[in-house]
Amino acid sequence: MEWIRIVDTRSSEHSDWRTRGACTREDPELFFPIGNTGPALLQIEEAKAVCRRCPVIEQCLQWALESREDSGVWGGLSENERRALKRRAARNRLQARKAAAG
Repeated sequence: MEWIRIVDTRSSEHSDWRTRGACTREDPELFFPIGNTGPALLQIEEAKAVCRRCPVIEQCLQWALESREDSGVWGGLSENERRALKRRAARNRLQARKAAAG
């Protein structure tokens, strides 16, 4: 009897990107600095350097935005950068709605 393997490509893809991240070979604490001033700035830049060489940087950022991850460096962006990105996207959506309405 043959077994047929049924794979949910969305879930396997979702979990697979995490195993391919450059961060898997780094200390996880690097990506979660305490604060965003002083020594934390250097830590943030070191984490971003890892992200820049990561093959799944886009999936990581997308996951962080969709899951509303508000701490740490994800997808090459710091907490503050992701917040700013979300604000810009919200402003753009609002402007698009206003333009469509009037």
